[in-house]
Amino acid sequence: MSDAAQPTAAEVRAAAEAVKTALDRHLAAVERRSGEDDPAVYEAFNQLAAAAETYDELLYDRYDEVTPFEIPGADDSLPPYTGPEEPSAVSVLIRRDYAVAEPQRLMAQARRVEAAEPGSTDTDVSGTVHGALGILFGEYEADEIASRHKEFGLEEGDSTLWVTAADEPAEPGEWLEAPFEQADPQRIVCRFDISAVFDDEFDDEDEGDAVAALEDGLAGGLGTDLDTDLDTDLDGDDGKLERPGAGR
Repeated sequence: MSDAAQPTAAEVRAAAEAVKTALDRHLAAVERRSGEDDPAVYEAFNQLAAAAETYDELLYDRYDEVTPFEIPGADDSLPPYTGPEEPSAVSVLIRRDYAVAEPQRLMAQARRVEAAEPGSTDTDVSGTVHGALGILFGEYEADEIASRHKEFGLEEGDSTLWVTAADEPAEPGEWLEAPFEQADPQRIVCRFDISAVFDDEFDDEDEGDAVAALEDGLAGGLGTDLDTDLDTDLDGDDGKLERPGAGR
């Protein structure tokens, strides 16, 4: 960014004051909340998020500095909701990804389903991954497969669930030819995502905290204390280490 386009110090200061004001409003809304889904709290949260994001951008542009603020979903947040305030119908869209980790187990489970069907003699279908998948997903509900995926030789991947609002229920068969084309991001009421990437982020944070704590302990003389304690124990026992519980 050129110097001419950089924000002024006064603009950065004003953005900081806006964050302070938004913080006060958010706290006031939380203190007066009428329930878990109080719209005033959501509105105050969004205003605080917007103010913090603006301040962060201006601070970086002016001083090349950043803030510790991290708004959940800020990088991939949904567009503003434009659906009806009181939907008369909703659509639930689910995607679950699996890796076929054990094809033999998958096909074995499909053969068991085939064998349980009276008069079934065709084993060609269950002898392929493609056919086995069709048998199992035709026999079991998707939620049951999700809860028993390891039994079927599957490995879970990412999954997501969207609840979208509709003005009125769809007519029978209306969307069957293209079931997901009518998904409008601006009509999403709520969305839930599951991904290993979230676990990795938490693991990295926990590992970093543990390393930092260990480094702080060592810097504070933890290693010296341990050495001193060991030397004291050895001196007190004439240089002999005693097995815990001995002499009982």
